Amino acid sequence: MSDIVPHLPALRLGRAYESLDKIEVKDHRTGEVKALVSQVNGGILKRDLAKLGAARAALDKFTVAELIALSAQAGEYFFNGTLPFGDRGHTQTPQQYIETLSLTSGLPHVMVRRNMTKLHYALTHLGEILNGLSRGLDFTILDRGYGEQFGTKLSFFPTCQALGLVMPSNSPAVNSLWLPAVALKTPVIIKPGKEEPWTPYRLIQSFITAGVPAEAFGFYPTDHEGAATILNTCGRALIFGDKSTTDQYAHNPAIEVHGPGWSKFLIGDDCIENWRDYVDVIARAISDNGGRSCINASAIVVPKYAAEIADALAQKLGPLAPTRSADENARLSGFANPKMADFIDLQIEEGLKTAGAEDVTAKYRNGPRKTEFEGGVYLRPTIVRCDSFAHPLSNKEFLCPYASVVTCPQSEMLNQIGYTLACSAITKDQAFIKQLEAFSHIERLNIGPLSTMAISWDQPHEGNMFEFLWQRRSIERAW
Repeated sequence: MSDIVPHLPALRLGRAYESLDKIEVKDHRTGEVKALVSQVNGGILKRDLAKLGAARAALDKFTVAELIALSAQAGEYFFNGTLPFGDRGHTQTPQQYIETLSLTSGLPHVMVRRNMTKLHYALTHLGEILNGLSRGLDFTILDRGYGEQFGTKLSFFPTCQALGLVMPSNSPAVNSLWLPAVALKTPVIIKPGKEEPWTPYRLIQSFITAGVPAEAFGFYPTDHEGAATILNTCGRALIFGDKSTTDQYAHNPAIEVHGPGWSKFLIGDDCIENWRDYVDVIARAISDNGGRSCINASAIVVPKYAAEIADALAQKLGPLAPTRSADENARLSGFANPKMADFIDLQIEEGLKTAGAEDVTAKYRNGPRKTEFEGGVYLRPTIVRCDSFAHPLSNKEFLCPYASVVTCPQSEMLNQIGYTLACSAITKDQAFIKQLEAFSHIERLNIGPLSTMAISWDQPHEGNMFEFLWQRRSIERAW
């Protein structure tokens, strides 16, 4: 059946559903249709989400320990298995997954494989991850509803019927954020990214093949109305998007917002003379995963030597150019939506018209920032030196290898940097470290020359998934 275009149905709490309304997911270079994906509307979602109690009951038949074990099996199927791919008799090997995702998203094979490895690790080490997030909770307490640990009576109740997810298309590994929900007995309702339905669909098939009940999963490609239904009905939800998308949910405690990360390196006064020692780790943090992650470094904040540091980074990153998707040394990603590349390129050029900034990579790129290669559209790396945080390009984040190098006195850094998802502070100054530790606008803090891309799976990432899905309450029992 290889001559038939695969069709990914919606999964209505595990039941495949083919809609008359379908979208085509295409090769980002050639426009060839790689799959048809059924779309559902808000009305279908409202009917299905009224049945979430049954979905939750299906998971509640298992203990947390059993679901952790099944999740580990799912990780092996995801990484190594041949799994169902749609409802027209197709299957998908890991290599076919890599190739298909690469063709439609623009990510080269090597980056897809690295994202696969991260997801495999998360699934096969879920016990350790949940142990860290729950601070060592005995999970039989969740199974029973109450118990005693460390001499303290404990009881927890679920905060929702399901976890709703409005997913992006930029990076497969972002799906790692919802994986603990299954072991925590919480159904997942997913609106996949338009260009990246492959990863959530393959993960769902992996869980089902491992023995997790199919009714615990919803796969609902839908429109804005349907996305709003997911966000407002499940009880708890995650949304990914740009600032304009996520700001409207910023003050809703039931919705965890994952917008731009504005991740940064700070170099302190005590380490700035050794800046050359840190260029390699900073360059990798800017360019890893094609610059598409919210934890890619997008600003380097230094008390001096901004021009020299920007030039050193530009020499390393500026010459990078598109390569074939199967090239193991590929560093850049294509754009599934070329208009996004146009928009980013225009924003950078408009910003450079304001005095106080220089595109240092221009002299090392040997060509334009936006370029085409074998039919695909790419943005080559951009390092911009900024005189201060007053410049409009000083604290920007784009879906490509981009970073500003900003001059700022150490004494002013915490007053200037604003929200920072991942901060790597290169300093041994204990007073400055204390200030960093007390700074509430940094989500993840690294001390020393550590990449902003480094992940500690057993620590929270923009929120604690255990505390998001389960809440402690007081309990007294007479019998």
